[in-house]
Amino acid sequence: MTYTVLPGCEPFSHAAGASLGALVLHGFTGTPVSMRPIADGLAAAGFDVELPRLPGHATHVDDMLATRWDDWLDTVEATYQALAERVAQVVVIGQSMGATLALATALTHPDVSGVVAVNPLTTDRGPEALEMIDDLLDDGFALAPAGPSDIADPGAHDPSYADTPLAPLRSLLVDGVAPIQHRYGEGAMPLRLFTSRNDHVVAPTDSEWLAGAWGGPVEHTWLERGYHVATLDYDREIIESGTLAFVVGLAQRTAAS
Repeated sequence: MTYTVLPGCEPFSHAAGASLGALVLHGFTGTPVSMRPIADGLAAAGFDVELPRLPGHATHVDDMLATRWDDWLDTVEATYQALAERVAQVVVIGQSMGATLALATALTHPDVSGVVAVNPLTTDRGPEALEMIDDLLDDGFALAPAGPSDIADPGAHDPSYADTPLAPLRSLLVDGVAPIQHRYGEGAMPLRLFTSRNDHVVAPTDSEWLAGAWGGPVEHTWLERGYHVATLDYDREIIESGTLAFVVGLAQRTAAS
């Protein structure tokens, strides 16, 4: 069965002829909606922006069952290459798994100018978590109930999937996070990090691990009101303004050099 993209969840592209472009990435089971406020803010400020829809996302959860880390990373890489062809600088920005993809991209491309990570997934969950996933898969379960998005603001809407596809989750942990979790010291570019203290999906210790291991300068802001999908939550304006200031600073430093 072929599913269409959910209304409002389409990818976003903005070509402004700027010297700096932003690659903006949504999270696991999420949609471009969660990162659209950041993308819109950067576009309004005159920057080039690419916000792709990751494979299997923003349609129906069945579409995601066959996808794996390499599918998402390949899309990110192709989008990065297309953006890098038209701008002199690229900054990568992501939330949750989107931040993991952003970090992986920065480690692959050391000429990336900077990274913004919002509630990033940066460490694997350990053998017990994998054993639990494998047991469920062996028992014939392809999905696990996830419930509503982790957002404190009752007025916020996040059209993410309500179920977690288990094989893709396993790939995220094994193929995505595990190979890079001890490589963060290789990242020499500036990192702008935002962390919700009350995140019920990714422990704040993942941000602390990243901040302590990152090889370049780190600016870390703790978010006090929102939950995991912080880009749509009570602290969203802090993230939007902080991200814009970070990107503007990168562009100004390059222009002055």
